[in-house]
Amino acid sequence: MFWDEKIECMSQEDMEELQLKRLQDVVKTAFNKVPYYHKRYTEEEVYPEDIETLADIEKLPFTTKTDLRASYPFGLFAVPQKDIIEIHTSSGTTGKPTVSGYTEEDLDIWGELIARGFTMMGVDENDIIQNTHGYGLFTGGFGVHYGGQKIGATVVPISTGQTLRQIELMKDFQSTMLIFTPSYGLHIAEELKAMGITPDDLNLKVIGFGSE
Repeated sequence: MFWDEKIECMSQEDMEELQLKRLQDVVKTAFNKVPYYHKRYTEEEVYPEDIETLADIEKLPFTTKTDLRASYPFGLFAVPQKDIIEIHTSSGTTGKPTVSGYTEEDLDIWGELIARGFTMMGVDENDIIQNTHGYGLFTGGFGVHYGGQKIGATVVPISTGQTLRQIELMKDFQSTMLIFTPSYGLHIAEELKAMGITPDDLNLKVIGFGSE
């Protein structure tokens, strides 16, 4: 099953042509609109016109965690702040968190990518997706949420934890898809077993794993 058959089934040649165009666009945008990258590329003597093939990605300098933190919070944004409609960050447990700003187009692309994955898994508008990924500054459950909405499914944004409540809603709502981290999925499975609940007692048809 395909969400966007034209994109998902394109030839290798067409895919590489698209990848090159997007790589060139990204480098040009970074060079022209992000002072950090303009300075870094100039120091490395790499310019947008130097990107002529996909192999030329090797010419680009690495961006490290140190670089990201040095540009905290908004130093790597390539658009005006007024165009950013959502901000997420890493946990920041080892230092300043790294910040990602999303435009409306970014969120649409994010949802589009998740929609492709869901469609490949056989999920559609008739499904109820119980999303146990966290909602907050960490990106967590938002991609699942946007992708589920894009395909027209019903999304239950229960977020992480509340295991007994998760199981209750699985049964009451007849959730057909459950998505979680592998470790939390194992925890739920152990709790179901302890409660004497078998797969036949649930309406699940798809299980998705993310993170870790």
